[in-house]
Amino acid sequence: MNKKGKAVMKDLMRRPRRNRAGTAIRALVRETRLGVEDLIYPLFVREGKGAPEAVESMPGVFRYSVSDLVKECKEVAALGIPAVAIFPCIKTEHKDAKGSYALSKKNVLFHAVKEVKAACPELLVITDVALDPYTDHGHDGILDAKGNDVANDATIAILQELAIREAKAGADLVAPSDMMDGRIGAIRSALDAAGFEKTGILSYAVKFASAMYGPFRDAVGSRKSGKPPIDKRGYQMDPANVREALLEAGLDEDEGADILMVKPAGHYLDVIRAVSEQTTLPVAAYQVSGEYSQIHAAAKLGWLSYEAARDESLLAIKRAGADMILTYFAKEVAKGLK
Repeated sequence: MNKKGKAVMKDLMRRPRRNRAGTAIRALVRETRLGVEDLIYPLFVREGKGAPEAVESMPGVFRYSVSDLVKECKEVAALGIPAVAIFPCIKTEHKDAKGSYALSKKNVLFHAVKEVKAACPELLVITDVALDPYTDHGHDGILDAKGNDVANDATIAILQELAIREAKAGADLVAPSDMMDGRIGAIRSALDAAGFEKTGILSYAVKFASAMYGPFRDAVGSRKSGKPPIDKRGYQMDPANVREALLEAGLDEDEGADILMVKPAGHYLDVIRAVSEQTTLPVAAYQVSGEYSQIHAAAKLGWLSYEAARDESLLAIKRAGADMILTYFAKEVAKGLK
């Protein structure tokens, strides 16, 4: 301090605040950028006609008829979003213990993919490869003889055929989200043998048994009303584990995956970073339904700024190492970026 009580700082050569002094300099030195090309928009398609059905636990998210899904995809493509991920909502009467409707010619997913690709040929279409939308018990595969566990190899055989049928419908990328052991190699072999060697695989390589999936299960109708959440810890990963995530990612890379995904995103930024530093493949991250809904809920209560929290959450995922982000915010964020 000098005699007048003012701070005196000598020989301070580095002042990092110089690079924060205004909007222009902050833009020039910004290390991480989120662009519309980084976004993948998850969408839900339902059977039947009629107006879009709101998903109560996911504000601004809807289950679309095929015709309305096509309209939505046209808007998405016009905004420059490069890809959509389509998830089917199947009527209860079409569900059974083996998820048989997954392979039905009447499966709304196949019709939706054909219509979207016809209307928006440049828009990448990603399809889910798992049985939870189709099983009456809500698991991602068929149960073993005792009904206590998901049967790994028997499930894979169905997933192989489902992936082929999605590719026939026009899917650019199939996305196995089931977490069965060995399913990437099996699906890759099946696609190649069926003549779909150009169809890519976006693997849910690192999918944790998270508490953040509840609203999604509402959207696809796999939540059991009045019952506790389905226990999927026998095949989805323990949230405590990072080294196991690297094992899973490495196995899927070796088996022929084209893109690796970490799911959820926000609670697992360290895992995204670890996987991105290990792999030579592109890394996707899924900002899941619970992450989306909690931002909406907190903003509605006035506890945080909606747009600031939304944008910061996505920037953090990108900064952690994700090359692309599946997010329900994609459309509104793209409008802002555009």
